[in-house]
Amino acid sequence: MMQNLSRIGAGVIGALALLASINWVLNPAGAAASLGMPLLEGVGRSTQLGDLTAFFTGIGVLSIVGAWRKSPALLLSAGLFLGLTAIFRTLAWAVHGADFATAAIVAEVILCTLLVLCAKAISGAAQA
Repeated sequence: MMQNLSRIGAGVIGALALLASINWVLNPAGAAASLGMPLLEGVGRSTQLGDLTAFFTGIGVLSIVGAWRKSPALLLSAGLFLGLTAIFRTLAWAVHGADFATAAIVAEVILCTLLVLCAKAISGAAQA
């Protein structure tokens, strides 16, 4: 039962990440605005769209495939990206004068934690 709930939870996280990725492809100005940034110009736009679309697609694919294949390693990999994002946002605030992005950091920590818990539940069920 817990394994199935964990797989569903990880799948939902993955689906949300893929929706964010699709938004970057179809509505980059809106996607950028939703993250509190302008849509850049020139090579900056290429980097912004390429990096952020890859980031959300990677998390989405790792989460969904991890849930589908019952792979804790894939779920932990997706969680790693979210956890690192929270860490580097905090570093940007502490070292480089960025605004402290409380809501984004909290969301990333919660999603990272959920993916780690899903991985543990799937791993535990596989060993039972």
